[in-house]
Amino acid sequence: GTELTFELPDSEKRCFHQELERGLKFTLDYQVITGGHYDVDCYVEDPTGRTIYRETKKQYDSFPHRTELKGVYTFCFSNEFSTFSHKTVYFDFQVGDEPPILPDMSNRVTALTQMESACVTIHEALNTVIDSQTHYRLREAQDRSRAEDLNGRVSYWSVGETLILFVVSIGQVVLLKSFFTEKRPGGGGAGT
Repeated sequence: GTELTFELPDSEKRCFHQELERGLKFTLDYQVITGGHYDVDCYVEDPTGRTIYRETKKQYDSFPHRTELKGVYTFCFSNEFSTFSHKTVYFDFQVGDEPPILPDMSNRVTALTQMESACVTIHEALNTVIDSQTHYRLREAQDRSRAEDLNGRVSYWSVGETLILFVVSIGQVVLLKSFFTEKRPGGGGAGT
């Protein structure tokens, strides 16, 4: 399996290629971590160029498939619909079935011992933990990006409010000063 996190610039497309044998199972999981509305277009093509999966503007998805042909399969992520926001995309590409935990487990005739059964249960629980950790790590990265973006907006708003406060304060001082300054009659003729 392959896990990758990459940047997808605006108005661009990134494709990945994998050569696969006939009859193999593969699963493509992806999620947009940062950028725009957290959506991306994704499609998968078989070796003949036929599209076997296509989703538009999705935040995340999972696509399991069993190959029908031997050859190079292509999966692409597209951000061509976005003109100014680049995205960060995570994907996990798993190929093949998971090997059995115990040797000759598929050819067993007898029941599992208590130790073997416990090992299988622990292995399944650990796989669940790994999936949960990946999910929470991606959610944390997405939430961190949102928090940093919000922090930047709050900072700009605070600077703007501070500038407006200084302008209003200086305006009030000038206005109050004009009330208390003595106006001297000016300029006519000089008297003796």
